[in-house]
Amino acid sequence: MLNTVPIVIPDLSVPAGWLPLVFALVMALAMLAYVILDGYDLGVGVLLRRADDEAQKDTMIASIGPFWDANETWLVLGVGVLLVAFPMAHGLILGALYLPVALMLLALTLRGVAFDFRVKARAEHKPLWDRAFYLGSLLAGWSQGYMLGGLITGFKDDWATHLFSALIGLCLVSAYCLLGAGWLIMKTEGALQLKAVAWARGSWMFTAAGVAAISLATPLVSSRIFDKWFSFPNLVMLLPIPAMTVALFFVIARSLKRLPTRLAQGNQYGAAVPFACTVGVFLLAFYGLAYSLFPWLVVDTLTLWQAASSPEALMVIFYGVVVVLPVIIGYTVFAYRVFWGKSTALKY
Repeated sequence: MLNTVPIVIPDLSVPAGWLPLVFALVMALAMLAYVILDGYDLGVGVLLRRADDEAQKDTMIASIGPFWDANETWLVLGVGVLLVAFPMAHGLILGALYLPVALMLLALTLRGVAFDFRVKARAEHKPLWDRAFYLGSLLAGWSQGYMLGGLITGFKDDWATHLFSALIGLCLVSAYCLLGAGWLIMKTEGALQLKAVAWARGSWMFTAAGVAAISLATPLVSSRIFDKWFSFPNLVMLLPIPAMTVALFFVIARSLKRLPTRLAQGNQYGAAVPFACTVGVFLLAFYGLAYSLFPWLVVDTLTLWQAASSPEALMVIFYGVVVVLPVIIGYTVFAYRVFWGKSTALKY
């Protein structure tokens, strides 16, 4: 681990100043998009084992079928930007997180194989691929939460940090389940839709606990982060973030309480509320985390300007990002527009 260094922000009017900031924003956008978009289909994968029969499982798989592999494009983009734009941070972060990263890649591979084989397998082989898809989704979500815990704590190597990271992993899985259940409430009908409401209720509390744990732990990691949150007038200006988060959790709970009666009557009004509010919670949590960590890529160790590649290299990469990023965004929007609405049978 590198020694603690002071914050030095260069002149933002020159490429050496603004290019690292632009790439940090692109990386943040990519990781936020990945967590939300792949988060709901990871949640559906974890919830798969709770379905009553193969018909419900087929519907759950169909609800994410057109999207799940494209959602992972954002992970590739985020890690790619980290590698080419911030090579020093890439080596430090992935070196500290080697085992959870390896576990995540293994889990995502297992998940992809299970998805493709499941939809083509004979009936007697489907339960095997269902379990593989569930296991891959669970391990991928947990390992991502473990990595988040490591990032927040500055990659400290002690039992308390590892335990905290493991608990954050479980909470992130629960958050993915809440997101996935909200997705199923929007995309399905009938008995499965009602079950998704019950699943969302079960995930709500653990998701709130995870957000609270991260919110409490982050300022305690660094005195600089503590001062950014609790010094005046920052405390007053930032108060709307936790207040809005609490309000969104309240709206989710209220919606989940009312939806069963409404859905049983065939009324789909408000079916999108749990998913939309959960996305709002993710956005606020991500904003709070970004505010806490900026401009550090590794807490109190490495800033984004210290970790950045040379301005000449960043400029070449910048031209590529200007072309590629709009294509990815355009494809994502197009795919969701084409396949919007209730899910139908996924067939090959």
